[in-house]
Amino acid sequence: MLRPAPRNLEVLGSTYITPHMLRITLGGEALAGFPKDLESAYVKLIFPNAGESRPLMRTYTIRHQRDGEIDIDFVIHDNTGPASSWALAAKPGGRIDMVGPGAKKLISQNADWFLLVGDMTALPAISVNLATLPQTARGHAVIEVVDESDIQDLPHPEGMELHWVVNPSSQTEESRILERVESLEWLEGRAAVWAACEFSEMQRLRKYFREEREIPSSLRYVSSYWKIGFSADQHKLAKQEDTECGMR
Repeated sequence: MLRPAPRNLEVLGSTYITPHMLRITLGGEALAGFPKDLESAYVKLIFPNAGESRPLMRTYTIRHQRDGEIDIDFVIHDNTGPASSWALAAKPGGRIDMVGPGAKKLISQNADWFLLVGDMTALPAISVNLATLPQTARGHAVIEVVDESDIQDLPHPEGMELHWVVNPSSQTEESRILERVESLEWLEGRAAVWAACEFSEMQRLRKYFREEREIPSSLRYVSSYWKIGFSADQHKLAKQEDTECGMR
């Protein structure tokens, strides 16, 4: 099957949302015909790869969508890679190729209450999830950020309690997400879970939700967006091996 040709999009704007979150707005004529209502869906951006014959392709969540433009949020760390380096240098009028969209990743709403969990890489998707829950929704959102200044004002139902975990060591094995999740009040009724974070933390969360909380797969989405010390391609391979082991 032939893949659709990439859309060559124009950089329309660049804004820091918090010190470690940079929002790039993309649009232009090439976005004509792009499907609507795709906030939380993923797209793949194609970045130049200096000294290599193959460009780099990275997956990002559509944070906002308006007529003729989309917002993509980049997490900015001290040690920048090709994608974040491109985002830091992006100026209006710049260009980048994009393929997609892929599927939307939303929490199941066939539940009595909801639990959203993730680090800053998942913050765009968690934000959309919170905004799309019914106003009667109740539950928790646990979000790990690098610094207190990275806490965002996220629209959410009154019954959803937001728990911000500040962790300057989020690039190490010292994630505090599971510890915070374990301390939550577990509400009555069926829980739906959505979680995305670093690979090792994802495995710990998955084990907790499967074995200790016995959340059925129909109400459980747990994924990793990156892996400490691994490139994006190496992380992709680790995810594939993890899935294969789980099927044995």
